[in-house]
Amino acid sequence: MSFWTIVLDILILLFAAMVLGGICVRLRQNPIIGYLLAGMFLGPNALDLLPNYEAITAIAELGVALLLFVIGLEFSWRRLRSIGVIALGGGTLQVLVTAVLSAGVCRLLGFDLRLALTVGAIVALSSTAVVLRLLINRVEIDSIHGRNALGILLFQDIAVVPLVLLVTALGGGGSIGQIVWDMGRAVVVAALLVGTLYILLNYIVPLLLRTKEAARSRELPVLLAMVTAVGTGWVSHELGLSPVLGAFVAGMLLAESPFATQIRADVTPLRILFVTLFFSSIGAMSNPAWILEHWVLIVAVVAAIMIGKAIVVTAVTLLFSTSLNHAVATGICLAQIGEFSFVLTEVAKEGQLISGDLFELIIAATIVTLFLTPYLIAVAPHAATAVGRLLPQRSSKLPRRAETSVLSGDKLRDHILIVGFGPAGKHAAEELMKGQKSIIVVELNPKTAADTHKYGFQTYIGDATRTEVLEHLQLEKAMAVVITVPDPSTVRQIIGQVHALSPDTIIVARARYHMYSSDFLRAGAHAVVDEEEEVGLLIAAEVQKRIVDY
Repeated sequence: MSFWTIVLDILILLFAAMVLGGICVRLRQNPIIGYLLAGMFLGPNALDLLPNYEAITAIAELGVALLLFVIGLEFSWRRLRSIGVIALGGGTLQVLVTAVLSAGVCRLLGFDLRLALTVGAIVALSSTAVVLRLLINRVEIDSIHGRNALGILLFQDIAVVPLVLLVTALGGGGSIGQIVWDMGRAVVVAALLVGTLYILLNYIVPLLLRTKEAARSRELPVLLAMVTAVGTGWVSHELGLSPVLGAFVAGMLLAESPFATQIRADVTPLRILFVTLFFSSIGAMSNPAWILEHWVLIVAVVAAIMIGKAIVVTAVTLLFSTSLNHAVATGICLAQIGEFSFVLTEVAKEGQLISGDLFELIIAATIVTLFLTPYLIAVAPHAATAVGRLLPQRSSKLPRRAETSVLSGDKLRDHILIVGFGPAGKHAAEELMKGQKSIIVVELNPKTAADTHKYGFQTYIGDATRTEVLEHLQLEKAMAVVITVPDPSTVRQIIGQVHALSPDTIIVARARYHMYSSDFLRAGAHAVVDEEEEVGLLIAAEVQKRIVDY
């Protein structure tokens, strides 16, 4: 094969990915679906328009390394702490429980232990790329279920590394003892690699980035970032580990450096190119004829995986959440199989753990679950509300008072309920307190509620979307309800509940984006504070103030 024939194949694949990705965006799907379909249609099992498919696949592996490198750059211990216990506790339990249950089902179906564990690892992961983009587009990333999903997905991204080590060890063959030995050896080698990279990336690379030459040139930092990402992947591969391990660790170690933001910006265009090739090459692995022949099996497997994962994530999240509604919404959002499952599938294929029909089934099931994800996320809040009405809430439905609370619910009268104690809620409460108003704060996050003792507010920990919570706080005796939470779907639910229980109570709601203002007014709010409108007015006022004497 000549170099230019490979270039032609890449151009054809990228053009098809661009067209189908654009169509998917127009249909409000994730463009990744378009990339997968492009590979599926052009691949060796369909139109067979890519004679150099294997060369493209090899190039696309760079995309995986760069993707993990950039994800590592976005990871930080501060970010993990800000998400809280749901990331560490919930993420750990979700991955372990999903993997073990999936492996158990595979064992019942007659799979050997190594294959069962491999399938369990593949099924355990959800899609960070698809879910986060959809939540951001729907302005739900700041909702309770959005933050829960973000925490679990963040842990899953970290878990890719040990799962790759596990699948690599399982592919080595041998007895259980040999697998444990291989796993232990891989862990030791990985620890040495991390230690070496820590020294290089914390002491040597920053020195290079601070040189005058790097400061004067836009090209040198980009080249250094690429050498770091690809070089660490190559070293990891030469040590018998997965290349994604080295790339991810390199990104993670650079995440705390002051150069992380610029490196991320420099690498992103190349990452987009290679990641597009990666997903397209994955699509080319699938066999449309096999999918049509076995569609009943695929539907059954997809249903089992998505229902099972939704239940597991819901149960795990419920351990760290006060609301069944939010736990169910989180479970629905994370019911798919993720893009890194493709990475594990590739590792398993190289280790001759899976092949034939099982490989086709995993690829097809993953593509279908990714395709269904936008619809699942769209219905998640509504489905969660419906489930919450049908099933009993865990323990008490009533809110519990924070340490600063001094009054019981039956003594509340002529008070103002402030829902949410973020910066907006705190400032609103402080201003209203100046007018000698009785302020009651309702906050779902116990940690945030505990901080209110600094300000002396009476605070209840509870979910204001629940009728029982509002009734306990004597909603019908309240002067007004001020809703300051950022998530529009949560605001809409609270407005509906308040309006239904006490139509005469004044409702003032925060709208983070202008597009939701009219929705909140139609839902029953008496007044809406439009952040975008208010910011525009404040900007204009500041400009006028400073140019009046110019």
